Amino acid sequence: MIALILAVIGALLMFLYIGRFEEEASGGERIRVLMAVSVLEPGAIIDEESVSVREIPIAYVEDRAIKATEKGKVIGLRVGNQVEANQTMMWTDLAIATDERRDLSSLIQAGNRAVSIKAESGDKSYAMIRPGDYVDVVANMPSNDLSEKFNAVVLLQKVLTLAVGLETAPENLQEKKDEFQSREMVLTLSVNLQEAQLIALASEKGRLMVALRNPSDQGVSEGIPDMPSSALADKTIREKIQANRKASGGPVKLEAVKPE
Repeated sequence: MIALILAVIGALLMFLYIGRFEEEASGGERIRVLMAVSVLEPGAIIDEESVSVREIPIAYVEDRAIKATEKGKVIGLRVGNQVEANQTMMWTDLAIATDERRDLSSLIQAGNRAVSIKAESGDKSYAMIRPGDYVDVVANMPSNDLSEKFNAVVLLQKVLTLAVGLETAPENLQEKKDEFQSREMVLTLSVNLQEAQLIALASEKGRLMVALRNPSDQGVSEGIPDMPSSALADKTIREKIQANRKASGGPVKLEAVKPE
């Protein structure tokens, strides 16, 4: 009887050991995380139908992964980076994070850096921009052409806004609307290192402004020529610009225009 009992205990311990070994070999206990059901484009709103739950071994779960228990915190938020179908949702994929994740560093897209640009004195246009919005950056630069004073240069397109002033949450901006409109505005953008170099040079040499984009507009125009300051007084240039505007709703190929 004693031998039989010891054999049963030994078999049970062996079964538990094998089970634990298999669990560790497969990555440990399973963690429930959120997964994208289909492709989520930048600017898309996360809803109940766009995400599901999957179980992943804890060894393969990144700290940035959104747990299934946190699903309620992300429903209604916008996507900042494109998320492929069946891909695990990350906090860094969101254009706006929840209260626990609103530290600026956690909002920066992978491979990018946060760079701040300041509005000129008296410029209130930044007040209409919210964290999570996309903007184009335009620089008014001194011209190398002696016949021109300045050129308007499109530096960057489709850049994510991480913060306005010190706020990374749009609802906080709404509460402080009057305060933000009465003081100097600073935008913090998510850019790569070379783009940061462009902004640094342009800030030193000229004046920066941003153009707010529709969140559903993810197109990038190619071959945009610099705009000379003489375009303001040249009717031919202005008419060509208007012709581009009246063209089809899709992207238009822009051609450089010079004063005649």
